Amino acid sequence: MKKRTIKTALKKIAATVLAAATVAVMAGNSISPAAVAKADEVLPGYVRSVYTNEWVPVEQTIIRPIAVMMPTDKVAQPSYGISNADILYEMMEEGEISRQLAVMNNWTGLAKIGNVRSCRAYYIPQATEWDPILIHFGGVVYMKDRITAADINNISGTNQYGVGGGAPGSEAFFRTSDKKAPHNAYTSAPGIINACAQLGYSLNIREGFYNPKHFTFADGVNTLEQYGVGAVAANAIDLSQIFPYTKSSFVYNPTDGMYYKSIHGKPQTDGLNGQQLKFANVIVQNTKWCRLDAKGYLYFQNIDNTEDGYYFTKGKCIHVTWQKTGEYTPTVYYDDFGNEIQLNEGKTYIAVAQKERPVIFK
Repeated sequence: MKKRTIKTALKKIAATVLAAATVAVMAGNSISPAAVAKADEVLPGYVRSVYTNEWVPVEQTIIRPIAVMMPTDKVAQPSYGISNADILYEMMEEGEISRQLAVMNNWTGLAKIGNVRSCRAYYIPQATEWDPILIHFGGVVYMKDRITAADINNISGTNQYGVGGGAPGSEAFFRTSDKKAPHNAYTSAPGIINACAQLGYSLNIREGFYNPKHFTFADGVNTLEQYGVGAVAANAIDLSQIFPYTKSSFVYNPTDGMYYKSIHGKPQTDGLNGQQLKFANVIVQNTKWCRLDAKGYLYFQNIDNTEDGYYFTKGKCIHVTWQKTGEYTPTVYYDDFGNEIQLNEGKTYIAVAQKERPVIFK
């Protein structure tokens, strides 16, 4: 993209975002238990991130996110760059082991990302609502038709269908000697940028695919107190029934208002900085599913409007429902009054759960 085109895009995006914010403040939201908004200030040169609602330089708003497949295997820990994820999905795979999809907008300075693991078909509609560059190391036959579609921009370390061999852009990956394969494949920001140039992928958001409307964030702090007895205490979240291998869990820290994540009974940390993963928002999204074959490969019905779940923030929990109407449309979460929930500023973790598996919290 030429410099003039980038500057024009930045001006248009900034004007659109600021105009939308002004309209929202002037018009106001419909009064409901979810309405906790207040007028926001404006910082010149910055806008609110659509991923976290944090202030980011306006230039960052045109950068396309990446969505990286990362493991939860005990021997594969820690992952590198995972704390940069604005949204972290965790979903079950065959063999009762979960995997993670890390969506990150601020990735261009990362020298080591991963390790990177293979993809499954049902991660694709979770990823596409953010229109990312999908980073994975191969996959299975059930994703063949979708991963090869013209609208999907992916970089894979090997053939996409799990049969081995090189793949276009595979030079973006490298292996280390500290772990055994398949747990030692990584990528980097320079590798991704070079692969995108090779494959003809845009590093900037794509008009017609990018959707700036995802989460609705509270202007202020949403304590869920407006729900009264409908909001119950949730200082500890136990996902061991949903993810029995990792026994993923969270503990709420009232000092900073964050939920700290653990797997395998230990803090889940980022290998780049040693920091434990923490989230302002935790969502459990109950989802229809089935097994596809004797190997145990799974299917999740990501596009649906009939299921429920839970939203956790600030040591409280409310019941929610959710809907997603298409591959590129956002998943929207509603409270029991039919209002879209308002998330708190910060990162969000989403457990896409097999619907009959319970979450335990107290």
